[in-house]
Amino acid sequence: MARIDPLRNFRYRLEIDNITQAGFSEVAIAETTIDAVDYREGTDPPHMRKLSGLTKYGSITLKAGMTVGASGLELFKWHSDISAGQIKDKRKKVVIVVQDESGDESAGARFVITDAWPIKYDPSDLSGKGNEVMIELLELANEGIERVK
Repeated sequence: MARIDPLRNFRYRLEIDNITQAGFSEVAIAETTIDAVDYREGTDPPHMRKLSGLTKYGSITLKAGMTVGASGLELFKWHSDISAGQIKDKRKKVVIVVQDESGDESAGARFVITDAWPIKYDPSDLSGKGNEVMIELLELANEGIERVK
């Protein structure tokens, strides 16, 4: 029987509307929760029943090294369009592809995030004393996170 090792968290890539985006140093997939609703009818036993309530999908947080040029502005422009009220047709499908240690995608996992749109943009702080890479953060609200593989 072949040995199956767990996937590592450092080999991944992102696709935003089928466009491969490289250079994300961190991707945080928030939890999905389902509310439990207490319910009891008058003829029930003397304890509450639990019914399933609303499903809540947490935000996705992307961190990338800030770059210049046309592609360097894409994430900021997406956030800027949303903040200007142009959310129609700006929601995107984001796919997170987790690769195995050799970089093989067919052996990894795949998460599909539907109807994602930016709710937070945060460029890193500046410091004359530092030498770190400038990181921009983009937080995405969404309407569904599904592991398809």
